[in-house]
Amino acid sequence: MSQSVLKFGGTSVGDFDKIKNIAHMLKSRVDNGEQLVVVVSAMGKTTDSLLENISSLTTQPKDEHLAMLLTTGEQQTISYLSMVLNDIGVQTKAMTGYQAGIKTIGHHLKSKIAEIDALRFEEAFETNDILVVAGFQGVNDHLEITTLGRGGSDTTAVAIAASIDTSCEIYTDVDGVYGTDPRIYKEAKLLNEVSYEEMMEMSALGAGVLESRSVEIAKNYNIPLYLGRTLSNVKGTWIMPQTEILEKKAVTGVALDTHMIHVTLTYPMQNFALLQKLFDSLEEQSMNVDMISQIENQQGLQLSFTIKDSDVYQIEQIIEQLTEEYPHLRYKMRDNYAKLSVIGTGMRDMSGIASKAFRTLISHDINFYQTTTSEISISYVVDRELGETAVRTLSEAFNI
Repeated sequence: MSQSVLKFGGTSVGDFDKIKNIAHMLKSRVDNGEQLVVVVSAMGKTTDSLLENISSLTTQPKDEHLAMLLTTGEQQTISYLSMVLNDIGVQTKAMTGYQAGIKTIGHHLKSKIAEIDALRFEEAFETNDILVVAGFQGVNDHLEITTLGRGGSDTTAVAIAASIDTSCEIYTDVDGVYGTDPRIYKEAKLLNEVSYEEMMEMSALGAGVLESRSVEIAKNYNIPLYLGRTLSNVKGTWIMPQTEILEKKAVTGVALDTHMIHVTLTYPMQNFALLQKLFDSLEEQSMNVDMISQIENQQGLQLSFTIKDSDVYQIEQIIEQLTEEYPHLRYKMRDNYAKLSVIGTGMRDMSGIASKAFRTLISHDINFYQTTTSEISISYVVDRELGETAVRTLSEAFNI
């Protein structure tokens, strides 16, 4: 009997009617001879509501308590979906991250999956056709509940698919992967296929359809990965090795990340110990910094970098602690910027991409304040108010 892993995001399971419709679709696949692992997120805005509740209780919740609370959203969904499946005659088992054998390491709220006990699924499939697993969560060596961070349910699904060596289908509220956000650029094209590398870059650089770690796992274990709209007949996007993609474009996508904070630190002298303590603290908090630039001159040290806006409280705490030891340290945090990126594996073989992007932005009076490049991407810090204009401009220039 064939096996597949399916994942449904929060909007897909946003109300009971949607959950019922998904249950009937899953039953039809079981009737056609499949066994399914179904990974689900919390319903709709449940996680946001839980976070709002905290503000009326405390301003400094412990991470382990916060993880305990946030994982209840997914546990509600697995219970509801399992109840409906049972009522329509499908043998189903609901499993938390702990019951599914998802072992994690790292920070309570940003853990990474260390291993998954595939035997749990093999045993459960002996008496069940569908295993409904709570996404986003796991358990560490101390048997404490942990979460996998933003987009963690995608990671759960792909990691399970890797552990049982099968494909993974991720269903959400979009038709698939577009060259750019169709809400910003209406002419954006739906991609039939995209490479693992391009999808990882697009996810990391602001395209919110897939969590970048999930794509990395799929690439590492060569897991076929499909992204499509829930209960839709529209063909979605397959994410696969670059070698299997027939049409190779110079630029595959344009991404915009508005969820960023631009941080600038200044100190009146060069001080490597200060930088060491800063980056040690960032590592301890599992914070990823991006687009780093450093200037050292007679006026002292200036360091600029970008972080996710969800990490703003952590970076404030880190800097406050540093200023106790380095009272002359000054900093500015700006949220009026956005990160604009062009992505494509064709950049490896085609020249002139960077110069065309530069000329396009300049010709439309779009200033950029910081630039970084990778082998298959170029990113710019631009004014947030001009971010969507920049996306449309580059999308037109590169026929996205």
